[in-house]
Amino acid sequence: MEVELVSRPANAVVPSDAPRRRSAVLQALGRLVLRLAGWRFQGDVPHIPKFVIIVAPHTSNWDFVVGVFAMFAKDLRVHWLGKDTLFRMPMNRPLRWLGGRPVKRDVPEGVVREVAATIVAESEFLLALAPEGTRKRVTEWRSGFYRVAESAHVPIVPVWLDYGRREIGIGAPLLPTGDLAGDLARLRALYSSRMARYPARFHDVNDSTTPEKS
Repeated sequence: MEVELVSRPANAVVPSDAPRRRSAVLQALGRLVLRLAGWRFQGDVPHIPKFVIIVAPHTSNWDFVVGVFAMFAKDLRVHWLGKDTLFRMPMNRPLRWLGGRPVKRDVPEGVVREVAATIVAESEFLLALAPEGTRKRVTEWRSGFYRVAESAHVPIVPVWLDYGRREIGIGAPLLPTGDLAGDLARLRALYSSRMARYPARFHDVNDSTTPEKS
């Protein structure tokens, strides 16, 4: 599936209707770090106040680091979910400052309802999730992100970290149609193993020759 993307200058201003951190210092830091590391953006942040971001491939802890500096560079306020055991002192406050929200993964349905209700109640809210749910190789994506977006009536924005091209790509928003299988297929077609830091850990639906085990 081809997605039409439009490049824009690194110093472009993020749309005013997106939740912002409003920190010139963090924005400058994010741009500097990404530039020194050779990363660039491809695509635009949607002009909408609420959406669910999915980030893939997720094969390394470095994905989180790149994602944080991308968030700073775009001056975005983004929320993400993490295991409640991660939010213990001394990491609780720093992780929450970065947008983290602790969840208990043994009650996924409750998490979906709670997060969807939060998005509905807020005037602006960005939620970033890794649909693979782990850095290990999986053949199926978790559907939690889709059910959150569907319940909150917000679009899904695909974002990819392409280590080969050093590109942070932002795709076109997809509003859930109710056809879970069809929508997931459209989204997964945007990603390939060549993008991953560790390609063998990503199940590439576009490549039937991808090995079943890393």
